[in-house]
Amino acid sequence: MIHGPSLGIGATISAVVLVIVFLGFDGISDEPELVIQPTPTVQPEGPAKVTMSTFLDNGSPILGDSNAPITLVEFGDYQCHYCNVFFHSTEGDVLKNYVETGKVKMIFKDYNIIGPDSINASHGAHCANDQGFFWEYHDILYNNWTGENNGWASSENLLMFAQEIELDVNIWSECMINGDHSQTIVASNDDARILELTGTPAFFVIGPDGKITKLFGAQPYSTFENVFESELRK
Repeated sequence: MIHGPSLGIGATISAVVLVIVFLGFDGISDEPELVIQPTPTVQPEGPAKVTMSTFLDNGSPILGDSNAPITLVEFGDYQCHYCNVFFHSTEGDVLKNYVETGKVKMIFKDYNIIGPDSINASHGAHCANDQGFFWEYHDILYNNWTGENNGWASSENLLMFAQEIELDVNIWSECMINGDHSQTIVASNDDARILELTGTPAFFVIGPDGKITKLFGAQPYSTFENVFESELRK
């Protein structure tokens, strides 16, 4: 399911993220039908041009073999209910059967449409990445999800998560307070808007020949499997 509410936040995040991210970090203390649609084509020119960088830049480190023939790009919000559904119901099988076997590599990109805690959670993951722990922090966020804007991604809890995965919390905290990755988060949100995304999660499958397929919502594993297998047969 696509997360539809709170799109007003997503529409204005570029302008406010640098203020919200760490003024908000208080001192470290009935489903619509799911469909597959073609993505906007890569365009060489235009005011909001789509290039391969729109999909690949401003995101997480690659999960999997960097030489894998297929790339799966997820745009998500750590507070999004259906992003959490995907993480718990589908992502594990994708990782086991395609990422760990060298067929698919995965990139996670931020599209913060729910609230300030979403932005802080994104920054927590990027600060964890400075110590090589992006995906561990990504996972602990979703494993502690309890809802939207209810406090589970508070400053205190984000710090606790950093401690639980054994980060150097002094380095991590300094990164958070300084807002070191604010520009990356802003840029990722801008990429989502260039791609005309209307909710989260949203996925792009980039095949060996550069063909791009867009998947909306918390699709079942079989949907990803069908797209991956079709691309691998080429």
